[in-house]
Amino acid sequence: MAQAADLILHGGTIHAGIDSEAVRAFAVRDGRFIHVGSIEEAMALRRPSTEVLDARGSTVLPGLIDAHLHLTNLGLKLRQVDLDGVESPEALVERTASFAQSSGDEWIFGRGWDEYHWPVRALPSHDALSAAIPDRPVVLARVDGHAVLANARALAVAGVNAATPDPPGGRIVRDARGEPTGILIDNAEVLVYDRAPKPTHAQLVRAVRDAVAECNRWGITAVCEPGCGDDELTAQKELLENGAFSLRNYAMLHDEPSLIERRARAGIVDGAYGGRLWVRAIKMYADGALGSRGAALLQPYSDDPQNTGLILASREHIERITENGLRTGFQTCVHAIGDRANRMVLDAFQSVLRRAGSSEDWRLRIEHAQIVAPEDVARFAALGVIASVQTTHAVSDGRWALARLGRQRIANAYPWRALLDAGAAVANGTDAPVEPANTVRSFLAAIARDGANPEHCMTRREALASMTIAAAHAAFAESLIGSIAPGKYADFVLLDCDWLSASLEEIARTAIVATYFNGRRVY
Repeated sequence: MAQAADLILHGGTIHAGIDSEAVRAFAVRDGRFIHVGSIEEAMALRRPSTEVLDARGSTVLPGLIDAHLHLTNLGLKLRQVDLDGVESPEALVERTASFAQSSGDEWIFGRGWDEYHWPVRALPSHDALSAAIPDRPVVLARVDGHAVLANARALAVAGVNAATPDPPGGRIVRDARGEPTGILIDNAEVLVYDRAPKPTHAQLVRAVRDAVAECNRWGITAVCEPGCGDDELTAQKELLENGAFSLRNYAMLHDEPSLIERRARAGIVDGAYGGRLWVRAIKMYADGALGSRGAALLQPYSDDPQNTGLILASREHIERITENGLRTGFQTCVHAIGDRANRMVLDAFQSVLRRAGSSEDWRLRIEHAQIVAPEDVARFAALGVIASVQTTHAVSDGRWALARLGRQRIANAYPWRALLDAGAAVANGTDAPVEPANTVRSFLAAIARDGANPEHCMTRREALASMTIAAAHAAFAESLIGSIAPGKYADFVLLDCDWLSASLEEIARTAIVATYFNGRRVY
């Protein structure tokens, strides 16, 4: 006798994400799809206990996969000073001071400011912030996370003063007298963060719980989390063990030698807790971010002619970690935004792969790949390197990217179309909390970008694939998630809008109707 279904869905428009005949219904049992096809065949699996879901009026997609989302940091940000969209330095100080009045925390943290929202587009100094909050350290991260504004108290606790040298891969911004302005870029951030109290286990558990709920709210059922350590994974383990983790996390380890060595000895974690946790990747940083002028460029910044950005990890370091990863089964994922950083990482990957002498499917990844020299685009496909992009960055960066790069280089920025045309694998993510975990914005940015250059965009099917099966491929999980197919985990989402046929205005108004994880409604 055929298996009885726990859940049958029919009606609506189902985009299963596979090249097959039209899907009109599917059936789920024990958290997996057991039938995908006709309504009649699905209903044949109905029993008295089966839940039947009529999706009429909705569009059904595979569970959305965010290929680059900082899960724990997203949850932490939800309980910090929210500086997204703050419109001036004065408003930044006012919002932070108001938060501090109601907070009993020893240190005040916040994130989200962007000087390009302000009347005067200049990095702030700490003076007004220090006057408003003189007695507690305050650290406010820029929207990209690659620069912070620290008040005088935080600088004093960290011992940062006029005599403090710039650390390798970092910059202390100084005024005309040589005094720190409070702005610390890339590796200089460590000077204050190393003196700040680390989140407690309880705070990390709460942050992960909050972030999982936020992901589910946007139809996200799986993420790749760049940069995890033992503390983050221990907090996740607590939620995994008590069943409060309705997400699949492909965790990338921090680039910390002792952590990598310890985890390599223990062996990779491959789909533990019923396909909820993978630990088999390492995240490195080749350069900084474009917004804070830390992205490593081949030629100087158009609006800062003495600056070509920052290299945060050497080619030799990237090669060494990648080579060790090939031996121990850990995938290498490297943050590279500027064209100089992308070329360096591709050179490092090419050298390692040549020595490995194997045609094995390593799936090395470059995270962001925002500015790529035209002659380097084809190398992604030739080397089998996955481009893990964030389409919303092209929209958010639009206020200042032209000033940073000039007209010639901006044509090579955010090159998803060129990468796809060259045959490269392209996965899409939000980079939350740098951007909101808003999947609607990600899809819309992929197909519309700035609205003026459709030749730079993905097709609608490519955009959907970048958020489903291509993102699953980037995490070695395409046999388990990424499409609605028999045997895969029953993760799917219902929308009130058909992304493959609706107008751009309708897509922008999309509401997530419901999110299902393992065949169970979680939003």
